[in-house]
Amino acid sequence: MTLLLGCSDLERLLDVNACLDALRQGFVAVGSDQPDIPPRRTRTDLPGPGTATALLPGLVPGVPAYTVKVNAKFPGARPALRGLVCLHDLASGELLAVLDSATVTAWRTGLAAALGTDLLARPEADRVGVVGAGAQADLVVRGLLALRPVRGLVVHDLDPERARAFAAAHGDRWAVDVDVAADPAEVARQCGVVVLATWTREPLLSRTDVPPGTQLTSLGADEPGKVELTADLLRHARVFVDDVGLAAGTGALGNVGLGPDHAAGTLAEVLTGRRAGRTAPEEVTVYAPVGLPWQDLALSWLAYDAVRATGLGTSYDWLA
Repeated sequence: MTLLLGCSDLERLLDVNACLDALRQGFVAVGSDQPDIPPRRTRTDLPGPGTATALLPGLVPGVPAYTVKVNAKFPGARPALRGLVCLHDLASGELLAVLDSATVTAWRTGLAAALGTDLLARPEADRVGVVGAGAQADLVVRGLLALRPVRGLVVHDLDPERARAFAAAHGDRWAVDVDVAADPAEVARQCGVVVLATWTREPLLSRTDVPPGTQLTSLGADEPGKVELTADLLRHARVFVDDVGLAAGTGALGNVGLGPDHAAGTLAEVLTGRRAGRTAPEEVTVYAPVGLPWQDLALSWLAYDAVRATGLGTSYDWLA
């Protein structure tokens, strides 16, 4: 039997702190004992306005399963991302669960980014800026609130009403001071931590916009042509990624003409002590991930393990 886990099931099953722990352990495990099978991240343009993306196989040492994820991305749709994560038994190939990809992707992207952001930001940086008030930014903020004191939140979005709603929701829920900014540069001037999660193909911040000591987390530059930070800013900053090859090929570095030598290291290397993260208070640091298949497995396995104890989800027999 296969468990079917939709958005509402996953929102009930997933816990921010448990997911942060699973992702932290995954970064360390994969960074210390990389699986022999390299992950594949394939993206294809469609005739219309969207793209199709497949990530496989999601593998984490010690987890007896793997994932295959298929996404449809249509920026103008709501939601913009739809798809499925298939969780398979590693020994037999049995289809253990099918999960809503939009929820898994938002949680793993946002919370992995929260880990990287907290690790690289100055300890005293307690004002968080958000550029792009969507689901991924929401999860980054929720993750940061679990990892460090956050006293202020500044939000900018192309839709001012969306920005105000995002700020109000977090202000009411977490009792933090909130404000709405007119543009990304205003966010950077006010905040020691800035999270960008947009669909833009034009840079939003350059070197002159960003004060010394800022931590920038760029989630939007994860496909060819998508750019949030300028090349001069990335040359000036200490840039960390989740995969150097992907970042230089279709991520934040490659999309502005920079190569792998501009990466200071990966988050896994920082977590395992093989690379230093921030080395001075005045440094500008950047975390610019593209998202890796093993992260889908880390949270899918967590949800699958939890659902067996709760009885949530729907069982379906594909072989009947």
